[in-house]
Amino acid sequence: MDLPQVEALGETLTADTEQQRRLAVRGTSDALSKRYEQWRRQLLYGRGELEALIDFSEDQHFDESSDELILSVASQVRALRVQIALHIQNASKGELLRHGIKVALLGAPNAGKSSLLNRIVGKEAAIVSTEEGTTRDIVDVGVDLSGWYCKLGDMAGIRSEHGNTAGQDSVVIGAVEKEGIRRAKARALESEVVIVVVSLEASANGAAPYRVSADQEVIDAANDCAQAGKCLVIAVNKCDRLPAADRADQLPSPLAATLATLFPAVPRTRMFGISCREAQEELPGEKADPGQLQGFLRGLISTFEEIASPLGIEGDDTGQYDMSYWEDSLGVTHRQSSNLQRCMQHLDDFLAQTSEAQTPPTSGGFHHHLSPVETDVDIVTAAEHLRSAADALAKITGKGESGDVEDVLGVVFEK
Repeated sequence: MDLPQVEALGETLTADTEQQRRLAVRGTSDALSKRYEQWRRQLLYGRGELEALIDFSEDQHFDESSDELILSVASQVRALRVQIALHIQNASKGELLRHGIKVALLGAPNAGKSSLLNRIVGKEAAIVSTEEGTTRDIVDVGVDLSGWYCKLGDMAGIRSEHGNTAGQDSVVIGAVEKEGIRRAKARALESEVVIVVVSLEASANGAAPYRVSADQEVIDAANDCAQAGKCLVIAVNKCDRLPAADRADQLPSPLAATLATLFPAVPRTRMFGISCREAQEELPGEKADPGQLQGFLRGLISTFEEIASPLGIEGDDTGQYDMSYWEDSLGVTHRQSSNLQRCMQHLDDFLAQTSEAQTPPTSGGFHHHLSPVETDVDIVTAAEHLRSAADALAKITGKGESGDVEDVLGVVFEK
């Protein structure tokens, strides 16, 4: 067994959820190790071509010119860099499966955040009270949702001192509550998924029997999270107040239209109407899904699947890479990812040195491209960058540099 397989075996023994177990078991194969070795040998071959150019360019004839050879190696390195960059990004997604997806419950006081947390985890993990501001600090609870480990954070309710959008009177927010609001916003920005909890309240103007109650501070905080790339899910609590005719759908169209205006970055498929009160009562024989909580959880799990799905090369018509190829890359560990980043840095140094230079544009706006030879590329340094990149890949599997000299010499004499 090589180092990646040993790491995967250790993760298999410590896996707590089904997704963690699947990821670890997949890593026990030698797919990633073979991939690293293939990349390493590709770099050694490119280094060998440059070494041949250094030693024999003056007295030997090559099938390619010096310019063509250097540009050919650079093209291969550029394609390899794309592969490695995707594996590093997918390693971050794999970390979500190993250590848990951070989920934040964001909303105004008394919107039902603590009640929703308790319903999700199946126990009274957070204090629930009709008194506003009951939750002042962050309450983190780990839970296994259908094989997905997530860290739910119940936080202080967010509100402004000027009242909410419904025209409530101004309120005085104390220093402790202000600190709780600051921490809540920070925790939301640290999370991968933000559940925005709003509530359904009786309409004051009589135009409609109900309205969505959302403080402007909550709306602004949610939109800040969306701009930061966080995944938002909207939960409209207290939907038991809706007339029975309006509860046939998960969320009535008028409410969905209002939410789309308030939270334009959230798709309709991530908006759910729930009732924590009905889910808590859970009267036997009345409903298959009390409070529509199970529908909400299915949507939440679907969101987990979306953010943890591996990235790949779009538009690959060659059939060289199927989905399993990229799923394997989720198993890249932190140690492997660190070495891949070192490798990519050396590849960037190589590409920066061998990239085509451009002279300043002429009066007609045209650029004159210079060949690598014309720009005095230091081929010795370029070859050293490839050696360092290959060494970083060798450290992943634990094979070291054994056999590198023979491989490089083989390429040199082949050329």
